[in-house]
Amino acid sequence: MVRRERWVALVTLVLLQAFVVVAGVYVITNDISLSALSERAPRPSVSAKPPPVPVVTAGPVLAAGGNGPLPTKSTLASRLKNALGDPALGDRVGAAVIDVGTGEVLYGADSGTVITPASTTKIVTSIASLASLGPDTRLTTRAVRGPVKNSVILVGGGDPTLLGPKAPARPAYPKQASLAQLAQRTAMALKAQGVTKVTLSYDDTLFSGSRIGPGWKPNYVPEGSVAPVSALAIDVGRVHPDSSQRVADPSRTAATAFATLLRKYGVTTGKTIKESKAAAGAEELAKVVSAPVYALVERTLTLSDNDLAEALARHLTIKEGMAATFANVAPAVQGVLKRLGADQGIRVVDGSGLSTRNRISAAGLARLLAVALSPSHPHLHAVVSGMPVAGFSGTLGSRFTRNDAKPGLGLVRAKTGTLNHVNTLAGIATTTDGRLLTFAFMADRVPLAWGKAEAALDRLATVVALS
Repeated sequence: MVRRERWVALVTLVLLQAFVVVAGVYVITNDISLSALSERAPRPSVSAKPPPVPVVTAGPVLAAGGNGPLPTKSTLASRLKNALGDPALGDRVGAAVIDVGTGEVLYGADSGTVITPASTTKIVTSIASLASLGPDTRLTTRAVRGPVKNSVILVGGGDPTLLGPKAPARPAYPKQASLAQLAQRTAMALKAQGVTKVTLSYDDTLFSGSRIGPGWKPNYVPEGSVAPVSALAIDVGRVHPDSSQRVADPSRTAATAFATLLRKYGVTTGKTIKESKAAAGAEELAKVVSAPVYALVERTLTLSDNDLAEALARHLTIKEGMAATFANVAPAVQGVLKRLGADQGIRVVDGSGLSTRNRISAAGLARLLAVALSPSHPHLHAVVSGMPVAGFSGTLGSRFTRNDAKPGLGLVRAKTGTLNHVNTLAGIATTTDGRLLTFAFMADRVPLAWGKAEAALDRLATVVALS
């Protein structure tokens, strides 16, 4: 009977971990670019044709928090302590493991020490965005009439996933709103009124303040880690949907592409495209909407999408009644987390984790994940389906390859974090007895020995999964 229950728990978890694959996010991708030791690689598309795997609902697993016995603390502590001693992690490592069902801390080592989190910051951004905006909110890009006769203003709605005129090699998940469709609808509305020539301007004022985050290294923009943050962008600020290279001015790039598309659909524009501000009651000619926030969160976590993470952070500042600036990210996120009762040990100043000024403790991150997985917060569960699966998707697609981590393949779902001297891993696992746990392992004094710290973190996560 015990063996049967254990087998059922393992099969259930594997199927749960396959959820993202079924949703169409079976990818292998890099995390973020480093300044001294680059992880740059060709940016993959998110395939719309996942490999065939069985489908099962994840609801009961999350709702129950696992119905198996708690792992033995002493055994778990002994195994984790041994793995934490790996010199590849450096001399400052925070670790925490929490039982989702009870909230009990099963293990902690320097768990209250705040550490530079790198891209595990995206877990915080994603949960806060789901909590503040709601999972079904969509982002709208519009074309409206300008104040002058036969003038049109392209109004950015803060959707960096807006697809430009260049088609990606493969369809992406989630389905993106299309600038071409917006241009076609706008042209139809104008021609229906006998207008075939307009002056075009653009409005990107939804976001304000600096477009470069505090604590970002100078080479992050425009060398490939992130584009300048803008409320109007196409292809997440890239020169092509399949490229890692970013454009220097996302707003103007999008507006120029829109003008070209309008001409394609029979409406010519003037040679000059200027910045503008649409009036509050301006007549709407056409609009397109993004995928819902829950799907944007899944993309953010699976692809470690810096540009989308920054956009989500801006939107939650607006929702929290503040201007959409970097300066307001910290108070906005903190306010949302406080309402969730999970604000301790978390302080972020950007949405992506590129900033070296972010500080998160392992206990704070593991606790936040446990809250997000609670059955009382079903609107936050997209954070689970978005996190990469060990050995299968996202930034974990090529991880868990060493013998001491291979048993964790398919059993761990987690978000990675990588900066110079920083390696982090935080996520969830179900024990062999069916208990759902969250974990966070964070190190920010890592020797620059490529791949060794990641392998050590994979081993730690595997210990949790096999406990």
